[in-house]
Amino acid sequence: MIPPYYAVIFTSIRTSCDIEGYREMAIKMEELARQQDGFLGVESAREDIGITVSYWRDLESIKIWKQNLDHIEAQQKGIAIWYEKYKVRIALVEREYEI
Repeated sequence: MIPPYYAVIFTSIRTSCDIEGYREMAIKMEELARQQDGFLGVESAREDIGITVSYWRDLESIKIWKQNLDHIEAQQKGIAIWYEKYKVRIALVEREYEI
């Protein structure tokens, strides 16, 4: 990825309810996001807190993804079943480097 681009940082704490369907929905959302115009990539980790960072070309691409009907369904299930709490942050990445 060549900056500038946007990062959507989703942090979450799961409920104690380990309802079937969470893993399947997460896989479906990643597959669907990869098909969206403007999607650049995703990274994810889960221990006590879950962190998923998706990368997008621009704010318009993020807006379109947020309005995707399947994504809305996943958000509603997350609120109702899977997450005790979550936070979303959107950040502009101006520079990156790695070793």
